[in-house]
Amino acid sequence: MGSDDSARALWFVAAQRAEIRPASAPSPQAGALRLRALVSGISRGTESLVFRGEVPESERQRMGCPFQEGEFPFPVKYGYSMVGLVEDGPPEFAGARAFCMHPHQTRFTLPASAAVMIPEDIPTKRAVLAAQMETALNATWDAAPRIGDRVAVIGAGVIGCLVGYLCARILGTSVMLIDRDEGRRAIAGALGVPFATISDKLPGGCDIVLHASGNAQGLDLALALAGFEADVVELSWYGRGAVSIGLGGPFHSQRLSLRSSQVGTVAPERRARWDSRRRLALALALCADPRLDILVEEETSFDRLPSALPNLLGQPGALFHLVRYP
Repeated sequence: MGSDDSARALWFVAAQRAEIRPASAPSPQAGALRLRALVSGISRGTESLVFRGEVPESERQRMGCPFQEGEFPFPVKYGYSMVGLVEDGPPEFAGARAFCMHPHQTRFTLPASAAVMIPEDIPTKRAVLAAQMETALNATWDAAPRIGDRVAVIGAGVIGCLVGYLCARILGTSVMLIDRDEGRRAIAGALGVPFATISDKLPGGCDIVLHASGNAQGLDLALALAGFEADVVELSWYGRGAVSIGLGGPFHSQRLSLRSSQVGTVAPERRARWDSRRRLALALALCADPRLDILVEEETSFDRLPSALPNLLGQPGALFHLVRYP
């Protein structure tokens, strides 16, 4: 690998173009760790927008990830789901696996406070879902489903699947995960979540509808499925894309509430007692369920990422893509 400090990192350098550049992983000072990357993860939501250069100027500061380098739109080193092996640092962390929010890079150094140690019962491949589980957890907190609620989740991407999975574990809830892709039915079934396509008979009068499909048609459907004075929670982020929705239908007569959920801050009702580190630790613990393995369908080696990303992020496909390091 060369010198002790040597590393390599993935950079988005232009619209739909990436390259691997030299990086460094300096020896850790007191209270810091150096890790060797094992796996990282790519979710097709935010990283697709970054890869296409579609982060709005107004959101460029807020959408930065921890340990990002460069600036939007390009060049930028970006990524936020990393599992690494501690190779240098305080003796109590020696040989431990850790989850951290860090761009795609072979080795890196960061404060120990930025890493959450992975419990032994959670395999490395599944632990990389922690950032997505954290997003789903925060969205579930924002929506606040209660015992007996009728809940619809629109969009069976990785976030929608995880939200449906969490809501279905609440006693007495009736949850339906909805997607236009019939192929997602088996995935929903493996997670224990009832599934329907948009052509099936769908549940109306829902107490809560969470939208995660990333398109306006899905948001229109969310409004149509919501019951009187129900909450519609928007999880999709559209980047620079303009979104047109039909507010001339039931929105006013049904007195619906439409609000956003975003993982950058802890849900308001938890914020006084929970910080982001405590939330991430819980999200990681929730990844102990082996059923979640179905969400990590495909993988690519780190060295192949520059050539693979245009196809990987340009077309629908696997729910979550694993990056494996040498």
